[in-house]
Amino acid sequence: MKGSGSSLTPAMLAAIPADYDELVAALYRGPLESPPWASALPALRKLIDCHVVSLVLRPPAEDDRGVILNSVRPPSEDINPEGLSDPADWEVTAYREQFFSLDPFVNLPPDRVVALEDILSDEELVASDYYEHYLKSAGLFRILGLDTVEPGGMLARLRFSRRRNEPHFSTDERNLLTRIAPHLRLSIQVYATLSRTVSERNLYAGAVEQLAVATIVLDEQGRILSTNTIARALLDEGNGLSVRGQQLVIEGRDKNRELQAALETIIKAQQRGETSVVRALRILRSGGHSQLGLVLRPVPVPEWGEGQSSPCVAVFISDPELNETASQGTLGQLFDLTPAEANLALLLSRGLSLTEVSEAQNISPHTARAQLKSIFAKTGVSRQAELVRLILKSVASLG
Repeated sequence: MKGSGSSLTPAMLAAIPADYDELVAALYRGPLESPPWASALPALRKLIDCHVVSLVLRPPAEDDRGVILNSVRPPSEDINPEGLSDPADWEVTAYREQFFSLDPFVNLPPDRVVALEDILSDEELVASDYYEHYLKSAGLFRILGLDTVEPGGMLARLRFSRRRNEPHFSTDERNLLTRIAPHLRLSIQVYATLSRTVSERNLYAGAVEQLAVATIVLDEQGRILSTNTIARALLDEGNGLSVRGQQLVIEGRDKNRELQAALETIIKAQQRGETSVVRALRILRSGGHSQLGLVLRPVPVPEWGEGQSSPCVAVFISDPELNETASQGTLGQLFDLTPAEANLALLLSRGLSLTEVSEAQNISPHTARAQLKSIFAKTGVSRQAELVRLILKSVASLG
């Protein structure tokens, strides 16, 4: 049986249900839902008329519980639950913790619709450990499946399961699933692409936050699209930098005019594709607080990625009063320092003198000097300023 819709005959096309278009729309909406495919799986279950439909986004393994989404038929027709089943249900937890290793219905030919009965006869299935220890308890018997693999390598398994007293999956149902196959594959590809992008974004955003850098992203109108935790704290404080409407503003007419001019320059540069244009500003704060440093630069976008309300300008803000978040454990691993040595090095990197460190740590100046000498030997530097620079430029703050 082919996986392409072009192989379907007029009779097969005539068998496609009226709500097919709604189902396809739900498949493509799935990657944007939370949990994903929360509307598509119940629709598939009703369309194929099965007891449970499962989408395996990451197959379970020995040390991996995997990711399985389920939609189970409600116990009564009067009950019409929306969304997916509880991931803690016995059927899901038992399968991914124990019985996945017994499942004979895996590694199907990509994009081909296969039934369990195509592989095992009813007698062979009943005699199997998989049926005896799992399917029988779950009340399942007939299974229809489709595996698909997106270009990045993500494997997804779609399974429809019926009880033993329910009919075999018909030719029309198999043909319908064949028709759906290319849409499922593309939907999985969209999901995988979005997931990778979100993971990378979270990784980089976390790194920036660990480096104690406030980040604000603006659109082409200068409106704030997003802020990280440090930036939100600065804006909430409203000392020197704040939000008016959806716009970023600086206290003081002249300084704010300078900011708006810089933003206009950056936005125009981004629209021309000139990502190398950068502007920097200093912001005064009241109450004896240190000045903030701002760097504004265009946000690189793909060739066809421009659009309204899209990221256009990135504003990075440094606050000298924020301590570096270098990890003592990470610093110790990087340079083979003892916990006491790593702590001393961190305090020095935050501007304390050796005398102040010894007082803060309640150790003698002699002990502090001995620890510093050991740190110099292990890090290969010979001066305190070099040590501070080494720590600040290391990856310890990302630990």
